[in-house]
Amino acid sequence: MTRKLNNYILGKKITGDGEGRPLLNAITGEAVATASTQGINFGEVLDYGRTVGNPNLRKMTFHERGRMIKALALYLMTKKEKFYELSWATGATRADSWIDIEGGFGNLFSYSSLRRQFPDTTYCVEGDYLPLSKDGNFGGTHIMVPKTGVAVHINAYNFPVWGMLEKVAVNWLAGIPAVVKPATVTSFLTELVVSEIDKSGILPEGALQLICGSANGIIDHVESQDVVTFTGSAFTGRQLKGHPNVINNSVPFNLEADSLNASILGEDAVPGTPEFDLFIKEVRKEMTVKAGQKCTAIRRVIVPTNLVGEVQEALRIQLNKTTIGDPNVEGVRMGALAGYNQREEVRENVMQLAEFQEIIYGDLQEVAVTGADANKGSFLSPILMYNDAPFEKTAVHEIEAFGPVSTILPYDSLEDAIEITRLGRGSLVTSIATNDPQIATEFVLGAAPYNGRILVLDRHNGKVQTGHGSPLPMLVHGGPGRAGGGEEMGGKRGVYHYMQRTALQGNPTMLGSITQVYQPGGSYLEKPVHVFRKHFEELEIGETVITHKRTITEADIVNFANVSWDHFYAHTDVTSLDETIFEQRVAHGYFVLSAAAGLFVDAAKGPVLLNYGLDECRFMKPVYAGATIGVRLTVKEKVAQEKREEDDIAKGIVKFLVDVYDETGETVALATILTMVKMKNQE
Repeated sequence: MTRKLNNYILGKKITGDGEGRPLLNAITGEAVATASTQGINFGEVLDYGRTVGNPNLRKMTFHERGRMIKALALYLMTKKEKFYELSWATGATRADSWIDIEGGFGNLFSYSSLRRQFPDTTYCVEGDYLPLSKDGNFGGTHIMVPKTGVAVHINAYNFPVWGMLEKVAVNWLAGIPAVVKPATVTSFLTELVVSEIDKSGILPEGALQLICGSANGIIDHVESQDVVTFTGSAFTGRQLKGHPNVINNSVPFNLEADSLNASILGEDAVPGTPEFDLFIKEVRKEMTVKAGQKCTAIRRVIVPTNLVGEVQEALRIQLNKTTIGDPNVEGVRMGALAGYNQREEVRENVMQLAEFQEIIYGDLQEVAVTGADANKGSFLSPILMYNDAPFEKTAVHEIEAFGPVSTILPYDSLEDAIEITRLGRGSLVTSIATNDPQIATEFVLGAAPYNGRILVLDRHNGKVQTGHGSPLPMLVHGGPGRAGGGEEMGGKRGVYHYMQRTALQGNPTMLGSITQVYQPGGSYLEKPVHVFRKHFEELEIGETVITHKRTITEADIVNFANVSWDHFYAHTDVTSLDETIFEQRVAHGYFVLSAAAGLFVDAAKGPVLLNYGLDECRFMKPVYAGATIGVRLTVKEKVAQEKREEDDIAKGIVKFLVDVYDETGETVALATILTMVKMKNQE
């Protein structure tokens, strides 16, 4: 009897009523499982996420959430061979599965590491403090706090692991739970991964729920604090985005839709150049990896008219080398589409395209298969088409065949190539192969408004570049227009999508207390013990050392020039100051900071381990010989660090605001220094 998939919802496993939808092995056509959501109340599922999962995650700090994500990634890595074994049934080769499985783990690792860019708090400050009154007693800043809802991730594409993990890593770091609805046809692999996540016990209760099967009606229950993401067809995405409940409740909705991505061969990238070879390799790869079922796959191959023949022949040679069949058979490089329905949709779309352009490689009905039965599996030959008039035969800019299908389009000038790219009305990604900076610059500036990402391929990055079809966790993934108009991942940008940005106004001292970041103009806390004598836990935000003062001399300036070898005229040549902003020989800015350090440092050995770095350094006013400077050293922010090894010293980074002022009371230099400070508690 075929196994029925579990829905991981409401803190338990529920199979759903009825027989369920049969899910087939894409290679053999045999039943793998059935999936049903019949009888499930989606309103209860979302409410469980809001009332159980959300509070559990919100109370964790960014660092705790990040460590949780890292622990999960490490755990899943130990189970990866189980996932590879089942991934075969989705039609994927080992290389395809690596993108999906370990690519998904890579997103977890990346967002775990991103925790270091956030404070060890449940919320964070965004941007700079803005003074709003002349007397300094009123100002504003922004904070980011987790929303109190749930992230609803709906995916219609055949990336059952990556499609889930690349999204949940971001919402978990932000502090909100997820309800994941993967593509039903391959949801049996997602279910296996979630079953291992459930066994691990790493996530707090309610942080992740999985729906296998139809989620029709779930959008009826979303609320204003929820976030919805959809990856799939532009048609379905627009329907969901236009749902009255989404509109009426202003629910954040991120749409990543199928797009007609392009790759351009630069006019300089002629046969024999590394760029030509890179171009052919990328096109062939994007046609055959995952059997062309990537939202980033190259659909339009834009080539100089005089090179069409060479490109066609080079692609024919490469595609002939691609063995199609059972991925378990040695030498097979391309598997099957996810299912029969998808294969039929691809065939129908190719037939529509074929009314305006010709098929120059491949066969819609016949395909040579190794180690499998072409009639039982969802196999399809790579299809390469040629469109001789891309400005007149425009179906290629409207219809996407979501499989191993691409079309060669000729161009006569770079302006034409840019315009052909634009005809797609918005893409997730476009690449260009060129070694000419002028061509690259003109193309990027012309095509960027229509693309979420642009990859420039050349001989210098050919061996290390990540590929046309590879979104990266710390770069935005999404695109304008037809591509959906959304953004996901992108480092902090993606995390902020699941948080509420709130402007705060008030007295800088009060704002510093709320945000745990000292705000300029706030009150100073002067204590009898120097800040360098205190451990990390003992330091308070706003705690300040006001130093004694030092008068700068001509000898200081000359000596620093000799020591540093910085003999810039303003420091050394008083005869060259005419028509400059300087009245006399000026002290080096870095000398001023060095002198400031001499004033604020407590030299004896103590909890301060080292100077970790310098941020936001500004020299505000010239310092001349005879000026007298003092320093206000203020604890600005504290960021705890985790131990990398058991015997590491427990420590944190303390950011100090260094305000150097002169005898008039005006600030002459402002900087943030980072110090590594030992913790008192070494457990």
